[in-house]
Parts: sequence; C-alpha cells; structure tokens
Amino acid sequence: MTDEETTRERTRLEISWEALEDAFENNAPEVHSYLHRSTGEVLRVVDGVADPTMHQRIAIDASYLRVDPVSSREQYRWMERFIATVPDGELRTRLVAAIDGKGAFRRFKDVLLTFPADRERWFQFRTERLRSCMEAWLDSHDLEAVPRVVWTPPTPEPTTETPAEDEAVETLRRARMGIEGLRRRLRDAVDGVPSRDLETALAFLEWLRDRAQAAASDAFDPRDHEGD
Repeated sequence: MTDEETTRERTRLEISWEALEDAFENNAPEVHSYLHRSTGEVLRVVDGVADPTMHQRIAIDASYLRVDPVSSREQYRWMERFIATVPDGELRTRLVAAIDGKGAFRRFKDVLLTFPADRERWFQFRTERLRSCMEAWLDSHDLEAVPRVVWTPPTPEPTTETPAEDEAVETLRRARMGIEGLRRRLRDAVDGVPSRDLETALAFLEWLRDRAQAAASDAFDPRDHEGD
C-alpha cells in the first residue's frame, strides 16, 4: 500500500444500500442510476419515462456519481460459479442446461424456484458478489458506506400471552413471511420483463395501487360519523 493510499481521506456516507444494490444489478440499457454524494440517495432515470433534460442536468451536477452496473457477462459468470458449488447432481445438470443460450438468467431462476434452499443460497451468493463490487466502487470514489440510522421503537415490557394471543401472533408472522415471499417473486418477475414493456408494467402496478387507495377512501364515509 502506498503512502497516498494510506493518507487518502474517505467521506463517510449514509447510503441507501438496497437502492444502490438494485442499481448495480440492473444493467438494462434504458436505466441509468446515480448516487448523490451528500445524501446517499440513489436516483434512477429511465429513458422514455423521465424528463429528457434530466440527464443533462445531472451531468453538470458534481453532486451525482453515475453508477456503472455489473455487466451481464460478469453476472453470467456468477451463475457458472454458483453451479459449481451445487452438490445435487440433478440440479447442477438442470442449471447447466438452463444457462445455455438466450434467456439464461430467466431459466436459471425458474429452475431454482423448485429448490427453495438452493434458491436462498443463490441469493446470498449473488448478494456477496454485488457487495464486493459496490464496496470497490465506493472505495475508488473515496466513499465509505455507513449504516443508516434507523429508529427502533422501545421494547415493550414482557407480558404473558394467552394461547389465543400466541396463535394470533403466529398467524401474523406467517402472513408477513408470505408477503415478503410475494414481494421477492415480484422482483424476480420484473427482472424478466422486456425493457420495452417496463413502462406498461409500471403503469399497471400504479393502477393497482391507486385502485386500492380509492377503495380505502370509499370505505370511509364522513356521513357515517355525523353527530359523533
């Protein structure tokens, strides 16, 4: 290590880590991501959706760093290296066949859907490599990521729960796990949407969101509370 490297100062920055991870993973040609040097926020600009002049404004703003995502070739190598670690011979054979030819990433994920343990291991494998790329990139720009401060509610005093309460808590826990699983499946599905259809998919999701909000508003009628 040179004297310059040992004396080089790094800026400690609270970074939106998940957003930066998405930026490094998404190498669609119409998606461009930028990290703000002061706030740690990640800005995503999608061609055809964002204001056409936004690229020009960002280009002259020294506060933003353009994020160069991990190439498809490198992410393909990750799949190859992961396959080499799979102990199940049948699964290994299916994965080798899946990554042969166009659509390799989608077929690879489809095969893992029926192998939940290996699927989780793949997520961890990929996350570790993404993190390594991200840390090297941050270091090259003299930035050091620090965890964001997250407010934690005070721990309630322990209480004795009845069997009915225990069952309710367990039901809620399972529901949350199911929701997280659905969100992960949704992210996987988005990865497979062709770039030309991204805007249509986004519009549909926003329509679902607006419909849910409208239904919630309709459920509350102020007239029902007159005279309260």
